[in-house]
Order: sequence, then structure tokens, then C-alpha cells
Amino acid sequence: MPSKLKIKIVDNKKLRAELDELYEKMSQEDLAKWSLLLAKHILDIVCIDYNSVDEIVEGFNTNELWQAGKARMHDVRQASFKTHKLARECESEIKKTALRAVGQAVASGHMREHAMVASDYAVKTIGLINSNDADAITCERQWQLKELKKFCR
Repeated sequence: MPSKLKIKIVDNKKLRAELDELYEKMSQEDLAKWSLLLAKHILDIVCIDYNSVDEIVEGFNTNELWQAGKARMHDVRQASFKTHKLARECESEIKKTALRAVGQAVASGHMREHAMVASDYAVKTIGLINSNDADAITCERQWQLKELKKFCR
């Protein structure tokens, strides 16, 4: 069953459906790895140095520890909340949306659905940057799909 879109975005529905179909077959651990990669990708695009923001570093590390069985879901949720707090405090709508993608990516260790929401926030970020240009949004979805396919076993 396709995942429900949780935010309002302009999207390439065909590519999202293809991504969603593949996402359904993936393990939660692989989705967590993919969503962290996606978060770093979108932070690079909006020029946020994720290595210099403590909350982001903690979030990524906590998710990676969860993947290795060394952190609890509770820890992942708490780390995600800190990133979402950063987003709430951000004045730039573009950076706020990118930080929402990060928060969702970190939370993918809590629930797999957060990985797809992170993906959608990344698309929303690209849409904000490019005035919802269909080509830019399609390019982002193609990148996401290509990267997710690398985790297929």
C-alpha cells in the first residue's frame, strides 16, 4: 500500500510511486541509512554544515548507533526532537524545511515511515529553492531513487 503524503508538496507522482514501491521492500535499517544520506544531501544543497551543528551531529550519531543495536528507539526520538526544535527556531523557510527532512531522517530509527517523510521534505526543500520547478523536483526524486536502489539486496 502506498505511503500517505504527510505534507503538501509539488512532486513527480510517478517517481514518488516508484520510490514508495521500493521503500516498502526495504528493511528499516537500510531506510535509516538511506534517509541519513538524503539528509546530508539536502543540507549540502542549503549550505548547512551538518558537522558543525551539535544537534544534527547527535541525531546522525544516535541513528547510526540504533542501526548497530546500541541505542534505543527512545534515544532516536529524543535526538529527532532536538533537530525539529532547530527547525522551529529557523527563520529561513528553506533551511527550516531542510531541517525537517533531517529530523524525519533521524526519526527513521523510530518508525520506518519517517524515511519517506524525510524524502518528501527534501522534495519540498528543492521546490522552495526552485519555485516548484518540475525539472528540479524530478531530478531530486531521480537522485533519491538511484540512492535507494543502492541499498537493495
